[in-house]
Amino acid sequence: MNKENRYKADVDYSLYLVADSSFITLENAEKSISEAIEGGVTVIQLRAKDISTAEFYNMALKIKMFTDSYNIPLIINDRVDVAMAADTAGVHVGQDDMPAREVRKLIGENKILGVSVSNVKEALEAERNSADYLGAGAMFLTRTKSDAKYVGINELEKIKLKTKIPVVAIGGININNAEEIFKAGADGIAVVSAILGEKDMKEAALKLKKLKKI
Repeated sequence: MNKENRYKADVDYSLYLVADSSFITLENAEKSISEAIEGGVTVIQLRAKDISTAEFYNMALKIKMFTDSYNIPLIINDRVDVAMAADTAGVHVGQDDMPAREVRKLIGENKILGVSVSNVKEALEAERNSADYLGAGAMFLTRTKSDAKYVGINELEKIKLKTKIPVVAIGGININNAEEIFKAGADGIAVVSAILGEKDMKEAALKLKKLKKI
């Protein structure tokens, strides 16, 4: 896994789409992913908790065709094996998954490694263990991750202050609260239904993207 990753340097995390398998299927992947990217999505993470490994792998390959064509990094949630087999840009792990330091050994230095955190202690540990970015959350009530721990705006500000790597806020973020997250210093917002649950996904992404500049 030593070959160069064209996505590793200077990643724009401002609008991070979590393509959850409750919204994304092999049949609608092309339309959904393309519309989201055209609306301004800068990173895509594929998260699949309820499908087989074979289905996850095949979906990763299909989505990677579109993300590669747009020069957008594709990150795999949790499954290091799927990320390596599909040769995606990177992998994202949580606190209950394989430790970040072990993931880094497996994927090598050229792949993107993201780690979910809910406090400063976890954030600093992830940074020490070679994370490239942090996923801080959940910021608000979210239907797509019922077991999420909650992170207040104050804790988000502390995480951003204490760490040197990009911080992406996640969890219940939508058009009504995204501006508050950006004002707290987040480098990006990660969303699911705020884009994939909208009829016009491109327009939804465009509106969220504009909030980064406010």
